[in-house]
Amino acid sequence: MKFSDVVGLEDVKRKLIKSVNNNKVSHANLFLGNEGTGGLPLALAFAQYINCNNRKENDSCGECSSCKKSEKLIHPDFHYTYPIIKKPNNRKSVSEDYINEWRSAILENPYLTYTDWLVKLKAENKQGNIYIEECHRIIKNLSLKAYSGKNKFQIIWLPEYLGKAGNSLLKIIEEPTANTYFIFVAQIKDKILNTIISRMQTTLLPPLNHDVISDKLTTAFGVEHEEAINIAHLSNGNYSEAYSLYQKGQNDHAESFIEWMRMCYLFEKDPKKIYDWINKTVKEGREYLKDFLKYGIRIIREAFLLGNELEDITHLSKSEQDFAIKFSPFVNSQTIQEIYELLNKGHYYIERNANSKIVIFNLSLQFKRIFKQVSIKQK
Repeated sequence: MKFSDVVGLEDVKRKLIKSVNNNKVSHANLFLGNEGTGGLPLALAFAQYINCNNRKENDSCGECSSCKKSEKLIHPDFHYTYPIIKKPNNRKSVSEDYINEWRSAILENPYLTYTDWLVKLKAENKQGNIYIEECHRIIKNLSLKAYSGKNKFQIIWLPEYLGKAGNSLLKIIEEPTANTYFIFVAQIKDKILNTIISRMQTTLLPPLNHDVISDKLTTAFGVEHEEAINIAHLSNGNYSEAYSLYQKGQNDHAESFIEWMRMCYLFEKDPKKIYDWINKTVKEGREYLKDFLKYGIRIIREAFLLGNELEDITHLSKSEQDFAIKFSPFVNSQTIQEIYELLNKGHYYIERNANSKIVIFNLSLQFKRIFKQVSIKQK
């Protein structure tokens, strides 16, 4: 991965390049930004630039042996850690057990999301984690000499899933062996141990500019200009979301969410219909449901903005906008906070392994109640 392959973040890239050229690279870096800002591709490009044998002024050469191995994720001195699920009959699973899946996923899309990764692992309802066995593997790998005789890199994607196991890495992060670099790529600072954060140099990654995203879609994938602009606005600074929208043509949650709201509104006329829908939907797994409810929070917000004649700052596809206009009377100043809290609580409970059917059914009943109350007031 070269810096030129990383979407946007020009100011951040210049800062990192300057640190390398001035020999002021911290041995422990934390790239912190929301999903889709490009923390992982930036980390890969940064490591490749540091290790490049024929470094250019603003990028790695992409042609030396180190760059070629780095780009294929097969460099022996580059070690990768990421959330995994434990393999059956293997209580000491580590990231290396999934290295083939990891290479395949990143080479296909370096803007991989946590949900995409769990789908790749066929995790179903299981949650990914970074276990203590992985920390022991990191310490062992970094205690060895570099294969190339140059630098060693430990890239940890989503250290939020380290939990307290991260305490075992504190000593090696603070006192690493010579020419060893840690690069952590995180999205939620509050879920990382403070003792780890205090030992790292943090680089904040801002949301991507809409023009940067639309230009990338046009140049890389040949997306028509107007469509690229629309996708960029819908993604709201998240390139992972923009890439997903480009691949699928439209948000895959839109149709299902609209159907759900209609069934909640008509619940009393046909309750069996929503039971069947819930049984079908929960089979998609917890990560799907969490993503689905996050989408619901967004569409509720957009409907509220439309209802208050603030369409200039909404980001909706045509089908979403048609729904939001009809739905906006139910998302008013009296109901918006309650609806927002309901969806947030639903996401919270599913994330903590509550029974998905019960959570979604309860949400359905609450929406039915709200819609009925609003309908009565409108008469």
